[in-house]
Amino acid sequence: MGTDNLIFLEVIEWFDETGKELVHRIPERGSGEIKLGAQLIVRESQAAVLFYKGKSYDAFGPGRHTLATGNIPILTKVLAVPWAMTSPLRAEVCMVNMKVFPNLKWGTRDPVAFRDSELGLVRLRAHGVFNIQVVQPVLFINTLAGTMGTFTTEAIEEYLRRVIVSRFNDHLGEHLDTLFNLPGRYDELSAGLKTRLEEDFGRFGLALRQLYIGSITPPPDVQKAIDDKGRLAVIQDLDRLVKMKAAMAMEKASESSGDAGSGMGMGLGFMMPALFAGLFRGEGTPSGPAAAAVCPDCGNPVPPDGRFCPHCGHQQIVFDRCRNCGKNLPPNARFCPRCGKPADWKGAPSVCPKCGGENLPGSVFCDGCGEKLP
Repeated sequence: MGTDNLIFLEVIEWFDETGKELVHRIPERGSGEIKLGAQLIVRESQAAVLFYKGKSYDAFGPGRHTLATGNIPILTKVLAVPWAMTSPLRAEVCMVNMKVFPNLKWGTRDPVAFRDSELGLVRLRAHGVFNIQVVQPVLFINTLAGTMGTFTTEAIEEYLRRVIVSRFNDHLGEHLDTLFNLPGRYDELSAGLKTRLEEDFGRFGLALRQLYIGSITPPPDVQKAIDDKGRLAVIQDLDRLVKMKAAMAMEKASESSGDAGSGMGMGLGFMMPALFAGLFRGEGTPSGPAAAAVCPDCGNPVPPDGRFCPHCGHQQIVFDRCRNCGKNLPPNARFCPRCGKPADWKGAPSVCPKCGGENLPGSVFCDGCGEKLP
């Protein structure tokens, strides 16, 4: 126990000075004595999750909340005992940053294998940016942040980057046959990859707001082969071109005297389209907790301050989610009520039968050799 648990917390609020913190726990060490009637101030871009005896019991939206039994409906059943002192709540409050975190980088640390229909097996590098937002604060804390005093984007960015690269390899293998068809399809590939990643991010209470592919580049020798193919496509009749250039050089030499007749130079410039102005076309970016006012179980809209879905009655505070079927799990559940899998089941990795490499569960193509997984 740290000295923080001797403090009687009367006003609980938090400001993110760095712009990178996803979760900040108050107090940062140990647990705190929260005074009955303490004021909890939650801003528009935040959500507060109250923990008591190590368990999350309630979540608070924007506003000023007085921590009394009347304002903690879920906690009331747990604390239905006479108050011994004026400070009955020995608890912690996790403040969750609900804003959109932009400009997070993703890219291939090692080239991924891609089977091109014209070039064969090639190694590709790709990079881009993505934006994330916490939409289920309790689920996010229970699955990722845990008991850490602070949890920043730097702590999760590397893992999310690996997930994006793995799903990018699958998506590229299913929707692109050759690199020659790549120009003009960046927006399409970005949108499809974003849709593919929503379930992976949703398991941790995160939403992938935007994802952009900055570039997809093959090795230098493959780039040279693409340039050569482009030159041959522009030059329809190579034999007639050589004869014409020789005739023009002879004509020029006959008109000039001495060293002045030096032949005519002819330059052809080719540029592979790599910049797409439409990549960063802005579409409405939802922000704040109001953007997440959708029932995670049935998908119907719910009021921003609703604790239960008016359509299916499902509780809107998500404690955990089944890794197999995505069903929201009730507190202390040992098995999924929908598919029967254990609540702590993580999913078996997909092992490539050719190279033996391990891939994320549900992968379609191997990251190491590009073979299609069974």
